[in-house]
Amino acid sequence: MRKPVTLKSKIAHLILMFVILAGLIPLFYFATVEIGIARAEANDSTDTVATPGSIERYVENVAFGVNEKFTYDINYGFINAGGATMEVARLIEYNNRPCYQTVTRAYSNSFFSTFFKVDDRVESIIDALGIFPWRFEKNLREGPYRSDRQYSFDQRQNLVFYKGDTIEVAPYAQDALSILYWVRTQPLEVGKSIFVENFTDGKKYSLEVRVLRKESVDVPAGTFDCIVVEPLLKSVGVFKHEGKLTVWLSDDRLRMPVLMKSKVLVGSFAAELTDYQLGDIEIF
Repeated sequence: MRKPVTLKSKIAHLILMFVILAGLIPLFYFATVEIGIARAEANDSTDTVATPGSIERYVENVAFGVNEKFTYDINYGFINAGGATMEVARLIEYNNRPCYQTVTRAYSNSFFSTFFKVDDRVESIIDALGIFPWRFEKNLREGPYRSDRQYSFDQRQNLVFYKGDTIEVAPYAQDALSILYWVRTQPLEVGKSIFVENFTDGKKYSLEVRVLRKESVDVPAGTFDCIVVEPLLKSVGVFKHEGKLTVWLSDDRLRMPVLMKSKVLVGSFAAELTDYQLGDIEIF
C-alpha cells in the first residue's frame, strides 16, 4: 500500500532538492553557479602556449597528493541534508603519464534517504605533472534519476571526445573537478584574479577566480586561517548574478577547501569540512 504524502515529507523533499541543485554541486564543479562577467584576458605565468602534439606544461604542486581525503557536512541553514567526500585515491599511469585518480562523492543522510536517496560520484584523472585532466566521469543517482557521463581529453591535440563528438578546446582545458585542484596550486593574492578555461558536459567555459580577502573561519574540523575566493563564469558583454559561490581555502601551501557556500533565492547552503587526511606530496 502506498504511503500518503505528508506535509512534512513534502518540505523535506523540497529541501533535499535544493541541496542537490545548489548545495552538493559546488563540490563537483568549482563554478556551476550562473555568474558571468565581461570577457577579460588571462595572464597566468604557470601556463604555456601548447604546441599541438606535445605536453609542455609543468605545474609545481605542493598542495595535494595521494591519500588526501576531505569529508564534509552539507547544510541548508541549520538542517543537515547529507555529506560529501573528496579524495585523491591513487597515483596511476594514464596515457604514458603519471596521473592522480581523484574521486568525489555526495550522498543524502539517513533521514532524507528514506524517501529520496542521493549517491553521486565524480571522477577525474588528473595529470600529475601539468595538473590538467585526461578523463572525466560522472555518475548521478538521485531518487529515480540516473545519469552517467564520461568523456576524455586529448591534451596533445587540444580536443575533447564527448558523446561521439570531437570538440576543440583551449590548451590544458580543465574539467568540473580538476579545476579545483588546479586552483589549489596557484599563487593567490588578495585583490587579483586568476583565469582558466574549462569544459563541462559539452560546454566550454571561461572562468575568472577572484581572490577576495583573508579571514579565519570555524568549521567542525577546526579553526582555519583562510583565503576567500569567488569563481565567476565569463560571458561576453553581460553580467549575470543568478547565484553566488564562495570558497574558503586554507591560507597555507595546502589550500584545503575548508568551507563552500552557495547562495540561492532563499537562504544559502554550506559544505563544511568535518574531517581531513593529508596526502603524500610527490615531487616529479
